[in-house]
Amino acid sequence: MGVLDRFEKGVERALSNTFSKAFKPDLKPVDIASAIRRDMDDRTAALSRGRTVVPNTFTVELGATEFDQIQDWGADALADEMVAAAEDHAREQGYVFVGPVEVSFVETEEPTGAFRVRSSSRRGAVAPATGGAPSRRHPILDIDGQRYLLTGPVTVIGRGSEADIIVDDTGVSRRHLEIRVTPDGVIASDMGSTNGTYVEGHRVPAATLVDGNTLTIGRTRILFWTGTDEAE
Repeated sequence: MGVLDRFEKGVERALSNTFSKAFKPDLKPVDIASAIRRDMDDRTAALSRGRTVVPNTFTVELGATEFDQIQDWGADALADEMVAAAEDHAREQGYVFVGPVEVSFVETEEPTGAFRVRSSSRRGAVAPATGGAPSRRHPILDIDGQRYLLTGPVTVIGRGSEADIIVDDTGVSRRHLEIRVTPDGVIASDMGSTNGTYVEGHRVPAATLVDGNTLTIGRTRILFWTGTDEAE
């Protein structure tokens, strides 16, 4: 089974049969997911040390009929499934994103049954860690099993919607922890949280992190990785 076949079957399993039936035969959710996958493959950009960057924001342009069907079913739920499928494909291919993956739907003058995917690369503070090794410039955080590549100089972790990485933990403040990547090292700083920040079991206001450090905020454990790659 080829990559495309695995990709499409994975999306079909993830999406609701009810939603699939809502579409006319000439357009299915898997068609949109496959178009996003092809766009990623067609718009790769090679970086140093074998890293290949692909777009991370996708706008799906549809005609009025298909757009209304998506809204009726739930555009947010479908977008989440498309994001997950894009991240899975990037992981299989070893692609790297420069920011969080986003999928949105807009109504255009496309004819019935037709659609168009427009994409771009938009840098953010973090991105899904789908490929490549961590480095001093772009460390990886593992937060309760979810891995994030730090693509910006400053990353805020907390429970609030304004945080770059949101954790579902009542013991974590809205803006709890800042991770700052500097030429002199990666610095973790508590942001005046209620319950504090712990590095290797010690409560600290700030600390310079080294590869393999464990941080704890509330009940959430964070693993910090830079690997052995000293430069990109």
